[in-house]
Amino acid sequence: MLKISNLSKTYKGGKKAVDSICLTIEGGDIYGFIGHNGAGKTTTIKCITGILDFDEGEILINGKSIRKEPLECKRMMAYIPDNPDLYEYMTGIQYLGFISDIFGISKAEREKSIKKYADAFELTMNLGDLISSYSHGMKQKLVIISGLIHHPKLLILDEPFVGLDPVASFTLKEIMKDFCAKGNSIFFSTHVLEVAEKLCTKVAIIKNGKIITSGTMEHVKGDSSLEQLFLELNEHEYSDSSDKGEFYQPGDSPQAV
Repeated sequence: MLKISNLSKTYKGGKKAVDSICLTIEGGDIYGFIGHNGAGKTTTIKCITGILDFDEGEILINGKSIRKEPLECKRMMAYIPDNPDLYEYMTGIQYLGFISDIFGISKAEREKSIKKYADAFELTMNLGDLISSYSHGMKQKLVIISGLIHHPKLLILDEPFVGLDPVASFTLKEIMKDFCAKGNSIFFSTHVLEVAEKLCTKVAIIKNGKIITSGTMEHVKGDSSLEQLFLELNEHEYSDSSDKGEFYQPGDSPQAV
């Protein structure tokens, strides 16, 4: 469903955010993307979704190039960012109608999908309210619903659990499982390592723009927990940099639920 080949992205000033990474996400995969802030996760995701151009490599979605056939690719996927950026002058239902119109979703189909997911996230009673009155968590729920309306084959999520309460987080995990059980695919970044370990079928860890390990969850973590593996890999990095006389500012500690 998603194939990333030798992807590289360098920002102005010479910072190489992504360095020749290769990943393959297949139908049915819930693929976790792990790394510290600044490791290259969001840059990779924005390249996949066509928000950012990239210097080298190729990104294929169901065999189509995000560069050469961007509209075809975007019809097959949905992107849910970590910080919802919405039209706050709209009501929730107006926004969902706007997204449905973009994808050409029929009235009957959109009503069915909106009811299903708004009820699941307990947002139905708030759909008539202005988005400007929504909390961060409510906006996140609305974005998730809008991403599911057109029945994408691939979900790309950047820190999807940020701002969600425990009930909404559980609902999202169940939706993700059901989505991939139908043969669809999910690629998502998260700092919540315990959730990733329990939810993901496959995982990749990125550090300084490079993939340092990837594969099935069982293969990657072995007899360790994902959190323990992640900490050990970063302790090794700091130890190596100390031997070279270099100083690295530690990143955020991984969170657990």
